[in-house]
Amino acid sequence: MRPGLVAPGLALAAALSDAGGVHGFASWLVLASLPVAATAAFVGLSDGLEGLGWLRGLSASFALVVLVLGSAVREGAPRGAAVPTLAVSAIVMALICYALPAVAWLFSEPLRSLRTAGPRPRASRA
Repeated sequence: MRPGLVAPGLALAAALSDAGGVHGFASWLVLASLPVAATAAFVGLSDGLEGLGWLRGLSASFALVVLVLGSAVREGAPRGAAVPTLAVSAIVMALICYALPAVAWLFSEPLRSLRTAGPRPRASRA
C-alpha cells in the first residue's frame, strides 16, 4: 500500500477517535502517523522532482508539519485535561492537505478531457 494512502487513513482514524472521546488512542495514532506522513512527503517531493507534479509533495509536506505541530501541542497538554483545540484543528488541516491533490484532480480532469476531445462534428442537414 502506498504511504500516500496510509497517512491520511491514520489521521482520519485519529480524528474519529477524538470525536469518540478516546483521546489517548488518538494521541498514539497521531504519533504513529508521523513516520508514515514523512514517507509520503518524501515520496511526493521526489515525484515532484521527477516532473510528476508538485502539488502532492507540497501538500504532504505541509500535512507533516501540521501533524508534528498537533502532536507537540497534544503531548504538552496536562494529563486529564481537555484536548487542545489546536491539536484537533491540526488533524483536520492535515486531512484537508491530503485531500487537495484529489480535489485538484477532480476539477482538472474534465477540463483536460475537453481540451483533448476537440470540436464535435456537425450533423449535416440533407
